[in-house]
Amino acid sequence: MATTSQPLRGKTTCKKIFWAVFPHGCFILSLVIYAFLGALMFSHIEGAREVTVSEEYRTFLQNLTCLARKLSDNVTENEKMFKNDIRQLFNTADPVWFINPEDRWSFFGSLFFCCTVFTTVGYGNTYPVTRIGKYLCMLYALFGIPLMFLVLTDMGDILATVLSKSYNEFRELQSKILASKLCSGSTCSKRNELKSRAQSKIVINEPLTIMELLRSQSGLKQRPVKYRNVELFEMLIAREKENTQPARNKSMERWSSCPELAREKPVSRVIENFDKIGKELEKLDVPIVLMVLVIFVYISCAAAVLPNWEKNMDFQEAFYFCFITLTTIGFGDTKLEHPKFFLFFSLYIMIGMEIVFIAFKLGQDRLIVLYKKVISFCAEKNLPSKKIYPK
Repeated sequence: MATTSQPLRGKTTCKKIFWAVFPHGCFILSLVIYAFLGALMFSHIEGAREVTVSEEYRTFLQNLTCLARKLSDNVTENEKMFKNDIRQLFNTADPVWFINPEDRWSFFGSLFFCCTVFTTVGYGNTYPVTRIGKYLCMLYALFGIPLMFLVLTDMGDILATVLSKSYNEFRELQSKILASKLCSGSTCSKRNELKSRAQSKIVINEPLTIMELLRSQSGLKQRPVKYRNVELFEMLIAREKENTQPARNKSMERWSSCPELAREKPVSRVIENFDKIGKELEKLDVPIVLMVLVIFVYISCAAAVLPNWEKNMDFQEAFYFCFITLTTIGFGDTKLEHPKFFLFFSLYIMIGMEIVFIAFKLGQDRLIVLYKKVISFCAEKNLPSKKIYPK
């Protein structure tokens, strides 16, 4: 029996772990599938579009050649005029004229574009040009942004539990260290003596036995005592077994006749896990300074790694780029030369957005508390003072 029970216990633990991880994996897998489907769609629509030479592009080239001809050999005299004219000319240019659709809208480029859409970053260097692509981009963002926020909220609960547990353990460790420092030898010995005395008192003042209680009752003093304590407990246990045995047999008969009912418990637990999304974020209570420190360290680690494949960035530029990305501002002033490598950085972006989201949530809670205090203070000041009239 022992050999058969061990594999059964292993199977049950594996099932419990599977049903516990299932909601989180379902969200992440659905987001990954959604991103890959969007990449296939946009690479097919935008990458295969025909490049037509428009009249605006031809006039742009003609004006550019005219400016190049007007430029004399003495560049220093006409340098300011030439810069103003060339700036005005390039302000009228469309960036689409200088982009090859097949290179920009490859599978990895389209996947990068989809990530910037449902994360609401929107750098602006890649955007749909065709009318069908624009309509599909709106529809894609309409379903992708809520899915991304759902993933952020779900994984934010995990990060919130990790942060709260680690912070509470740190506080407990800190309190123990302070208590050990403050505790001297004499005070500790006195506390131990008091504890030993309290324990001895607890041992002496034991409660009465059942027989003593039965004897103390007035109605049962005249009757002879027929049962001892052991016999009385055996009767109570036997009666409890008789009451609970039919229900167990019925449940076993239901599970054996209909095995789908046995699956009701894990399914109900999974549904409860779906209902608990976002609850841990509401319970999180850590200092906002700690979250700011975590964000600074997190961005600094990425800023030290990112210049290895983006040669046009240094540490400060990479730090700025990571902050703009994780806060979903996305100016687009800092462009990436290798978006393929940055796609492998997508896990970092998701976790970083969750950390920033938690920090914003804590900041929001602190601001609400501050506003409540200010409003209550102003209300107390504006209350009319009670006048005491003489009798």
